Amino acid sequence: MVAAGIVLAGGRSSRMGESKAALDWHGSTLLHHIASLLAGTLDGPIVVVGAPGQDLPALPPGVELHSDPVEGQGPVQGIAVGLAAVADRAGAAFVCSVDMPFLHPAFVRRVLAGLQDPPADQPVDVALPFARGYRQPLAAAYRTTLAGPIGEWVAEGIRRPGQVFERCRVRTLDEAWLLNDPELARVDPNLESLTNVNDPQDYEQALLRRRPTGG
Repeated sequence: MVAAGIVLAGGRSSRMGESKAALDWHGSTLLHHIASLLAGTLDGPIVVVGAPGQDLPALPPGVELHSDPVEGQGPVQGIAVGLAAVADRAGAAFVCSVDMPFLHPAFVRRVLAGLQDPPADQPVDVALPFARGYRQPLAAAYRTTLAGPIGEWVAEGIRRPGQVFERCRVRTLDEAWLLNDPELARVDPNLESLTNVNDPQDYEQALLRRRPTGG
């Protein structure tokens, strides 16, 4: 199954005071880092979805840029835009936010596997990690066939991922299932892939840590 990558760049963060996408990450930017990681991991197109008119830093070669049609509508609109952009080229997409500096290729591959191995009579639309005490809709895998339905739901006023999950078939991936993959358990046993940079303190602490290696 060809899998695409979708990065939601977001706009200016009130807690960070600036766009997370442009934050420095060891001589690059968070956006460039995440997009490059997905490009090196997946066999399908990589797209970045930004706010209308958002000034974004340089993207890796071949990465596509798309924009939300309306500003301030939340992540569901970005998911719809991204899925629509790749629906004719990939059967699934890993969707993530831009502020995940420790995202690991093994985590991406494991989450996508959640779409592929359920029983044949129980197909799913979304493989949704539940880890660190929370559902992780912006570190999840989505069937690209959801592009049309999610777009329609956005037009109806749906803004929260939880509202989307009420309308489609979701497989929850708990920590035990995620870490049952030997590779992920070896390279990311604490699921640091799900670490977010939400404020300046988070960002400074992340910069002090070792940059993860590819897998």
